[in-house]
Amino acid sequence: MLTHNFGTPKNEKGITGLETAIILIAFVVVASVFAFTVLSTGIFASERSKETVFAGLEEAKSSIEPRGSVIAYKGRVDTTTATDTVYKVSFVISNAVAGEPVDLTPPYTTNDAASDPDLVSSAEYKTVVSYIDQNQFLSDVPWTVSWIGNSNSDNLLEEGEKAEVTVWLLRRDFDAQATDPTANNGVDYWAAADVNGSRGMLSTDTIIGTNDQFTIEVKPESGAVLTIQRTAPSRLDTIMDLK
Repeated sequence: MLTHNFGTPKNEKGITGLETAIILIAFVVVASVFAFTVLSTGIFASERSKETVFAGLEEAKSSIEPRGSVIAYKGRVDTTTATDTVYKVSFVISNAVAGEPVDLTPPYTTNDAASDPDLVSSAEYKTVVSYIDQNQFLSDVPWTVSWIGNSNSDNLLEEGEKAEVTVWLLRRDFDAQATDPTANNGVDYWAAADVNGSRGMLSTDTIIGTNDQFTIEVKPESGAVLTIQRTAPSRLDTIMDLK
């Protein structure tokens, strides 16, 4: 009789179809979670980028720009020593890119009587003007506005409109001018803070002299800040075109 020895059975292992399906599903789930995370991050980043772009456009649309020259006016603050200075500065502005209206409700007005400017006690002004030089920083100086050319009789600087802004560093005293012709424009230092602490130069401040550099910043409620930097000429005339 012949005997066949097939040997010891080998240890063979494998996976079933169910196990394969479980592994496949696990891979799909992990890939889905990863894809969702990446997609969510991308959407969030895109939204933030869009908001940044829109904010930048809003800033640009609300910006203002100067039109023409900056005019400075001389006044005499000390008749004894005949000390002259720049007591106000005027310039014309308009919308930079025909954008959103800029609120130019002024805190002061003028009437060419007694003294100027005159306080508007009920004014809720949104635009702030600051003055800076090497000696001082005045965060909120008095200013007035007058409209040039086309306007619709409100205080919003809109497309096609131009406004002349006058920044008052000192107060003009018409009574002093009437009683003392040598007083020139009869200007004096600001007496006290008025609207929201707004004030011009005090007697302890340093007035503008010849060749002095100064900066005026117009800060609207929204949009970019308009910065005007000029230097007083070597001789102060009654009216000076600072270009």
